[in-house]
Amino acid sequence: MLNRLTAVLFVLLVPTSGLRAHEGMWLPTLLKSIEGDLQSAGLKLSADDIYSINHGSIKDAIVLFGGGCTAEVISRQGLILTNHHCGFSAITDHSTVENDRLKNGFWAADHAAELRNPGLTATFIVRMEDVSDRILSQITPEMAMNEAARRDLANKLGKAIADEAVEGTGYKAVVRPFNYGNSYYLIVTETFKDVRLVGAPPSAIGKFGGDTDNWMWPRHNADFSLFRIYAGPDNAPADPSDANVPFTPRHVLPISLDGVQEGDYAMIFGFPGNTQRYISSYAVEYVMNTSDPMRIAMRTASLGVIDAAMLGSDRTRLQYADKQSGISNAWKKWIGELRGLKELNTLERKREYETAYSARAMQLDSVRYAAALTELARLYVEYTPYATARDLFVEMVYYGPEVLRFTDGFKDVIEKQQELVKEGKLQSAVGDLLTNAKAYFANYDVEVDKRVFKALLPIYRKHVPAQLAPAILKEIDSKYKGDGDAWVDALYARSVFADPAKLEKAFSKPGSKSVRKLLNDPAFKASRSFFTNFLDQVRPTHAQLSDGIESAMRTYVEGMMVLYPEKTYWPDANSTLRLSYGKVEGSIPRDAVTYTYFTTLDGVMEKYIPGDAEFDVPQRLIDLHKAKDYGRYAMNGSMPVCFTSSLHTTGGNSGSPVLNGRGELIGLNFDRTWESTMSDIQFDPSKCRNICVDARYVLFIIDKYAGATNLIAEMDVVKQEPLPGMIQLPIHR
Repeated sequence: MLNRLTAVLFVLLVPTSGLRAHEGMWLPTLLKSIEGDLQSAGLKLSADDIYSINHGSIKDAIVLFGGGCTAEVISRQGLILTNHHCGFSAITDHSTVENDRLKNGFWAADHAAELRNPGLTATFIVRMEDVSDRILSQITPEMAMNEAARRDLANKLGKAIADEAVEGTGYKAVVRPFNYGNSYYLIVTETFKDVRLVGAPPSAIGKFGGDTDNWMWPRHNADFSLFRIYAGPDNAPADPSDANVPFTPRHVLPISLDGVQEGDYAMIFGFPGNTQRYISSYAVEYVMNTSDPMRIAMRTASLGVIDAAMLGSDRTRLQYADKQSGISNAWKKWIGELRGLKELNTLERKREYETAYSARAMQLDSVRYAAALTELARLYVEYTPYATARDLFVEMVYYGPEVLRFTDGFKDVIEKQQELVKEGKLQSAVGDLLTNAKAYFANYDVEVDKRVFKALLPIYRKHVPAQLAPAILKEIDSKYKGDGDAWVDALYARSVFADPAKLEKAFSKPGSKSVRKLLNDPAFKASRSFFTNFLDQVRPTHAQLSDGIESAMRTYVEGMMVLYPEKTYWPDANSTLRLSYGKVEGSIPRDAVTYTYFTTLDGVMEKYIPGDAEFDVPQRLIDLHKAKDYGRYAMNGSMPVCFTSSLHTTGGNSGSPVLNGRGELIGLNFDRTWESTMSDIQFDPSKCRNICVDARYVLFIIDKYAGATNLIAEMDVVKQEPLPGMIQLPIHR
């Protein structure tokens, strides 16, 4: 029996040569250890050229854009390139019905025309350092049994290390755990707070294909936007100001005109958000059988309402463009993820692996590692109902009807009004809330919100464990004879939080009488019931069980590395700087389906549907295509648009540069194929492909479409001279 299990484990962990050659999100500090593999794959640089703390390197051109995307520096005047969907909120904020920059695009003619974006930041990594010994040496075996105490100590030690690292500098630092707390890294950063919008194509180009094409291949959109980092006169971060000047970077990415051929080396450098490579079968079972299906159902319902409303008017389209994008992206990803996990038999493979792992642990007298899996099995039985309630709360309150979370913002001025009066803070607090409410209602449609609430409510009630449901929902049966729609209608009709005029009147004369009315407001009561139920009934137990799972996972992952030291391990993505490498290539994701590795502008015109919300094309682009006016960006008479490569990516890699072996920009990552969405949990090198807009198409849109030659002039656009006698290969379609 043991020999058979060991053989199974060997197949799972030590694959055939080349099978998993492109899997992995490597910490830049560890690139020296795989430098030979990188160069054998096609890298023409050293690991020090990619990551160095002693001189400018590629890492100094990589930017954490805002809180969840990547960007890269492409000029010596601080110009940065990221995705259109990463800049979407900023572009939307600068758009009105009268001046619709989201629809029509935007190109700043000079620095004075560039648009500020309050709260938007650009962060560079200064250095990373393994400080595991300094943390783990202080954690006693006894403390390791108490996850909360262990975490508190690690955070305390980490803060001291971080403070020491940046003392006397303008940098910031944090110590982050990796591999469930088996290792810790110090990360020193520099954050710029003056980031301005420079350029964006019209949405018919930047978001061509819309939700229909999202996560799909072939793809034909120029998913990019341009921003600029501004600094103080000393080139250091400064608050937004007219006195600021364009930032002078330590490294600029050259942009290649050479294009890509199948099999070319490629690498991606960015900030991937979250992967779950090591999770147990119990976690996979929850994702596949509970979480994904439930969340898909919730978002399908809300999108049905929002999509229909957006088609009805330009005003609603602008009001809900950003919200709809945020809802639909994960929705379609989960659909693909669920399908991919089923196709790869991920749950069965996890179970086989765990059986073999336990047998190996017992054979080597490592009972602690086998016990970790037993503990995970026990914990997930208790965890599942609380995880279900938590996921439903997030979907309902943060991605569902806005009235619930909007109303929650008023809880302090209602429930703590007497305290605020005594402190003399009531008037200013109310004033701030009403000011924010004006911006909120400008992007709010009460009828759309009401229909979303009605669509989600029955799905929520179907799935939420009865003992963890908000008490307010009992009103539906006790007062409305089970009619959820009637309950929702009454809530919106009677609440001041769904009407700006009623809201302003309600807070015009704060006092005990108005407080009593507001405490009985139906939206306020519903909001408080959802929030307090989650905070009091769900979150504490969910957190306690999550701590137990974290502790068991730390032991389980440690066991993987101890029991099978011949396997190469990389830590799960956690929004820290990572490099992945592979090659430009197509795929055969399903029987009789073959994807080539690139698309061209011809494909845009093949998809073109005049007047369609997703597939319309600006006349200027049609004219350029008809005339074949592609300038120096063409390849053998065609205009390249997008390509795929076998790079391991996830959310957060949006906007990441895709580089060739010389460190030149060849593309901009913006998506994965639908067959790849399970790669956060299981990476399949035969199927998993990331989607990139070709750098030449980006330049073509900026130059030939928009005429923004001032921006092209800033960039370091390069082309390698062909060797004597070299024949340029044609593009095959």
